[in-house]
Amino acid sequence: MSHDKESVSVKILWKQAPMSGEIKVSNGALSEIAICAGDGKCETNRFSLSSEKGGIILSVNDVMIAHGSCPTIVHVGCGEPSFSFILRDALFPDNPIYIPEYGVVVSSGDDQREYDEIVATATSAEKESDFQRFEREPEESWGAAAERNRKQYCPTWLGVARDMRIFRVAQQENYGYWGEIVPAYHSKPNDINYENGAVGSIKFEIGQGDSCKVDVSRRLEDGHLPILRSIQKEGTMEYRLTLFATLENSPISSDRVRGSDFEAAYAFMGGNMLSEDERDSISELIDAETKGREEEVVCRCRVEVVNTGKTPCYAWIKTPHFFPGGAFGYEDAFDSESGFLKLKNGDARVATLVDEKPAADEEMAILTQPAKSVTVDFIIPHSPVSPERMTKMSQQSFSEHLTAAKSYWEEKLDRAAKIAVPENHIDELIRAGLLHCDIATIGKEPDDALAATIGWYSPIGTESAPIIQFYDSMGWHNEAERSIEFFLKRQKKNGFIQNFAGYESETGPLLWTMGEHFRYTRDTDWLKRVTPNIDNAVEYLLAWRERNKTEKHRTEGCYGLVDGKVADPEDYYHQFFLNAGTYAGLKRCVEMYEAVDPAKAAKLADEVADYRRDLRDAFKKTMAEAPVVPTGDGSWAPFAPPWTDKLDSTALYIRKGNWFTHGAFTARESLVGALWLIFHEVFDADELESSFMLKTNQSPVTVENACLSQPYYCRHDFAHIKRGEVKPFLKTYYNQLTGLIDQETYTFWEHYHHASQHKTHEEGWFLMQTRWMLYLEDGDELKLFPAIPRKWLSPGDKIELDDVASYFGKIKATAKCSDDGNEICCEVVIDSERKPRQLIIRLPSFDKRVPKEVSGGEYDSENETIVIENFTGKTSIKMLF
Repeated sequence: MSHDKESVSVKILWKQAPMSGEIKVSNGALSEIAICAGDGKCETNRFSLSSEKGGIILSVNDVMIAHGSCPTIVHVGCGEPSFSFILRDALFPDNPIYIPEYGVVVSSGDDQREYDEIVATATSAEKESDFQRFEREPEESWGAAAERNRKQYCPTWLGVARDMRIFRVAQQENYGYWGEIVPAYHSKPNDINYENGAVGSIKFEIGQGDSCKVDVSRRLEDGHLPILRSIQKEGTMEYRLTLFATLENSPISSDRVRGSDFEAAYAFMGGNMLSEDERDSISELIDAETKGREEEVVCRCRVEVVNTGKTPCYAWIKTPHFFPGGAFGYEDAFDSESGFLKLKNGDARVATLVDEKPAADEEMAILTQPAKSVTVDFIIPHSPVSPERMTKMSQQSFSEHLTAAKSYWEEKLDRAAKIAVPENHIDELIRAGLLHCDIATIGKEPDDALAATIGWYSPIGTESAPIIQFYDSMGWHNEAERSIEFFLKRQKKNGFIQNFAGYESETGPLLWTMGEHFRYTRDTDWLKRVTPNIDNAVEYLLAWRERNKTEKHRTEGCYGLVDGKVADPEDYYHQFFLNAGTYAGLKRCVEMYEAVDPAKAAKLADEVADYRRDLRDAFKKTMAEAPVVPTGDGSWAPFAPPWTDKLDSTALYIRKGNWFTHGAFTARESLVGALWLIFHEVFDADELESSFMLKTNQSPVTVENACLSQPYYCRHDFAHIKRGEVKPFLKTYYNQLTGLIDQETYTFWEHYHHASQHKTHEEGWFLMQTRWMLYLEDGDELKLFPAIPRKWLSPGDKIELDDVASYFGKIKATAKCSDDGNEICCEVVIDSERKPRQLIIRLPSFDKRVPKEVSGGEYDSENETIVIENFTGKTSIKMLF
């Protein structure tokens, strides 16, 4: 890097003095400091201002002000309003640095303007932050966001809950037409049941072939069931597909689903941490789950070929086949007598039926008469089977299997709480999301531990958290408890919890999830049973923290903070994400101990309070040293790095490095950065530090308030709701959702650039976001509908919560707008001993009218809420307009 040997000067003016402080410079040398406004004195690098307003001028030598890493940074230390700035950023008088919260401006040394004049330039009328624009614009909606955002396509996972035998079904990549089916043991394609390592992907072709136009639509059954419907249109010909998973011997029912052993399944999950010895030790278990199962999971695909025209038209079909051919004879694998795709050893891989009779040929042209149809069925067991077993499957009724599959999934939803909202996409997504998570939660029925996988990957204490917590929210406490059990069974003897890719961030978040589970259930019998696991984990975390309580750590600003890797990059630092999750876990342990061992709770509470103080001190020091960045409206705010160890805003290249990762320059700051300190209760949402975090996350990190790359890792969503910032929250909610998911099937990717499919971690956070916008606990308060779009209470619309679970017990609530829009009624019932002291119900009118009359509580017009003090468990609200 090159440094400019000439001196560069900058002026710092304060609105309010007196004050005193000191100046430090990184990557440069302070040569002179002098008073330039008001009264005061300077000595070496220190200054003192004694008049009401004041300012200093600095001269800095050996500066780095060219483009590039390791720029010169000026640190202004003056107590709580300490701040830092990149020197070259302050050399543009037309766009000065202005921090309104601190009442300070920074401009070039030759700027002759006073404080108020510089502020006027900084905040000229044409400047507007994203947050200001959000407030000015209409509320965000699905339609508006979906229209402008990228359109994603994602394969659909079909399977049977609890079973690792999954089918990934998709149109053919690069061609767009149907189709491809990949039988997989969770993340790994099923190629272990073939000789010579042949690939397990199965392809079929329907229609004319590759062309200039592809017209394919897809939809889940009833908008949410894991049964895929698709139509491939080619002129007057329609190929109508139905695909779903069922069982081999007879139609599926819940009492016939055995599931897969979670230990064997873990071996097939992406990122699992089994050593070769550990894998060898469960080899018999793996074989029992993958070879010679008494009953296969089966993918059934029906293609109904329909001629919608007025003249005969040909339909083309190529039966399922392997591509590339692999070790088996591709050209002679189809058996024309049985309609089976056979392997060299004689096993049947696929059966094809045409109008319920064995297909005569591998490729067919079928002349279809006007308004007539032909049915083609593909039957694909997860692993090859004997011809005798395949024949029995071919004789079974497709419609009976389909009806049973619908009933199987609907019965699951019947066991869950009900959420109904008047926006169709969100209404369907809630139910689809619960079932998507259920498909990917693996374990033996009825009571073994469950691996709440995050889609492609194994369970992670961090990423499985929203899935487990949404299970609890929907009343699936058994599934939540069994999902927690997976982590406890794999917990190391020293208390450490680690299941994925060397990540060291799982222990605290798992304890946090356990604490959340206890808040829902108050199940002290369960708590007593798992207390030894909690004790071990707490001891591990406290010892980890103790190792970082040295004077060296205090000097470096990371006293008492744990350090380690939290994501794919090899960043072994005192990261805010890691420490926030660890703190939240320990804090929830205090609550759990209070129910079974008050003395232990009191002792841990003292340590948790110290931890919070240490974290707050570390962040404040880091924030003071972090350079400020512009936020759109002319103001600037500190852009905090993701860890405390170095002066290290990676996205700003404060030190040299290759920081671009996972498709974004700001991934570390936004995804595993300081916002987690708000979410995990280190900072309250309305504190100044939180405001700064949100301002610099909005700009330059987000697009339409949706974070980059892997947006559901970014926790500004929760902070907005806590602060009552509905419009910014809805910007986040709709834009990250519509830009990340397959809008036809509601399947989530991990990243905008894909990376891993059926990503239930992202889906879990979407579900929890929806839960927060509908109901959110805050101490002894319950907030209903705190962040719903106002259009959800348009004329004739209704929101309904039926037995959703909360910290205060089950909630029944409805809010309905009359057909003429002149009345909103709300009913709430909480039949529990754990009622909230205060109930706050937000009922925004669709047209922003203020009600003429409100009954049932105290109306707050500013927040559009009705407040009920000393809630007795039942209330009825009526608003007249």
